[in-house]
Amino acid sequence: MNKLRFTFLIALFSFVLAVFAQGGQTVQWQYIEKFKNIAIEQMREHKIPASITLAQGLIESGAGRSRLATEAHNHFGIKVGMNWTGPYIIMSDDRPDDRFRKYRNDRESYEDHSHFLTSGARYRSLFNLKTTDYKGWAHGLKKAGYATNPRYADMLIGTIERYNLQQFDSYTSGRYHARPNTKQASEVESQFFAQHIVYRVNKNYMIIANSGDTWERVASETGVSVRKLRKYNERPKGSLLKAGDIVYLQKKRTKADKSFKGVPHVVQPGESLYDIAQHYAIRLKSLYKLNALSPDYTPQVGDLIWLR
Repeated sequence: MNKLRFTFLIALFSFVLAVFAQGGQTVQWQYIEKFKNIAIEQMREHKIPASITLAQGLIESGAGRSRLATEAHNHFGIKVGMNWTGPYIIMSDDRPDDRFRKYRNDRESYEDHSHFLTSGARYRSLFNLKTTDYKGWAHGLKKAGYATNPRYADMLIGTIERYNLQQFDSYTSGRYHARPNTKQASEVESQFFAQHIVYRVNKNYMIIANSGDTWERVASETGVSVRKLRKYNERPKGSLLKAGDIVYLQKKRTKADKSFKGVPHVVQPGESLYDIAQHYAIRLKSLYKLNALSPDYTPQVGDLIWLR
């Protein structure tokens, strides 16, 4: 394995560990739902794609779980710099005593991220791009030196496409544009889609259940029958939805997105194999087959589960 690929895999592996630590199966989506409106506000005011802002936040902060994010509300890894007169914390990065900006709250971090990109000449050329050109922005940020990782642009693009963040770049009048390809969903606008973001995971449409959701309500609003919803999500008849459950609207895949080639999932406390299958939109039986697991296998913390 060459050094460049090894460096990228280590960075991606660290990102996977960070976003799963302490958070269960929906850490990323919890982060997206928490900060999507701030990212959209910043896009409307400063013309920075909301998808880029959210993807950077996810990666740089480990979905809000890094020390920088929890202790300093710093979601973007922005260092002190010459013009910063506010508080800071010291962490090892390029140097063992690098100083990173400390904010009073998360919103202040998002606002300073916009100021960081809009002030000065370093990122000026990016604002000639459309807010829907997230790939151009990703490559432009890498070229301008936002991060030293040689695959930073690929990481941004992969994160955006994995979680369908580009839908927020086309935000208009309080609506998001992602919709599952079903007859009823394409014809009916309802409060359901105002309350549920439709994500695209491993080429599969997915929503996160809210409190009070039922299989019947999801079926009615999406046009996917209760029987199929249970089948797609590998849930037995009589099982109930609870807030935070992942609900796929299509059949899951036999392996994960290609970005996870050579990168295993590390089992976290309380995770079941079903949790892992749902997170990556993989069929449960495929996980058993990919990992040559026996039917009585019980995941142990720290086990490596291969995804493709």
